[in-house]
Amino acid sequence: MTPPAPSRFISPPPARKAPGTLRLHYDPASTTCRPIILFASESGIPLDYNLIDLFSDENRSDWYSRLTPNQAVPLLEHDDFILSESSAILKYLADLTDSPAYPKELRTRARVNEAMDFFNTYLMRDYVYGLVYSRVLAHYRMPGQAQQQFIALHEPRAARRLRALDAMIGSKAFVCGDQITIADYFGSGIITAGELISFDLRPWSNIWRWLNTMKSLPTWDEVHAGFYGWRSAVEAQGLGIRKKQETKKEERA
Repeated sequence: MTPPAPSRFISPPPARKAPGTLRLHYDPASTTCRPIILFASESGIPLDYNLIDLFSDENRSDWYSRLTPNQAVPLLEHDDFILSESSAILKYLADLTDSPAYPKELRTRARVNEAMDFFNTYLMRDYVYGLVYSRVLAHYRMPGQAQQQFIALHEPRAARRLRALDAMIGSKAFVCGDQITIADYFGSGIITAGELISFDLRPWSNIWRWLNTMKSLPTWDEVHAGFYGWRSAVEAQGLGIRKKQETKKEERA
């Protein structure tokens, strides 16, 4: 697949003060990088963005492997401190800048951690890897009939996780309450991964409403430009659910 042209520049609002230099190694289309960029851009946290092009395997280069043996993005460098994993980076940046998006009250913060763990385990496994990446990324695709069996295994599991998230949100504006938290930034990146295969979230009305609230954030479109480019490339290749459904209808006609 030809990689989309990445959005290399994010214009942050007035900065929240943070000591030292913060460099984020990222790919603009990445499911786990987008939440960090969105949180930083919405919060005015100035980051030095260093593009790591996953489509050209730049993450497997010697210099990057020395920074992180896992060869993954995102990766944060704060002076001589190096931190990987999207959830951990979000929490670190929020604490570093004293952001209200990561509440300090014990039980309120525990709810945020609970939601982030839910996204990072159940939804990443059953929804992102099970339904999305298995369709759009060759190295996650199973050979032959095993591919359909793999998807058939994860479809009901993903639906179950989405029902749970829908109930978790309920009538609240955001996942954990009426104020946005880093759980919303993190979860929005994971849930929007389904757009790569035109996954229909409308049956889960609370998720649909919450996600549209997130998409109304001022810097959303700019942050997601690289992701939308990837989505267009996937759609052109006919890898999404909707395209396959349309093809089957044409074959039956």
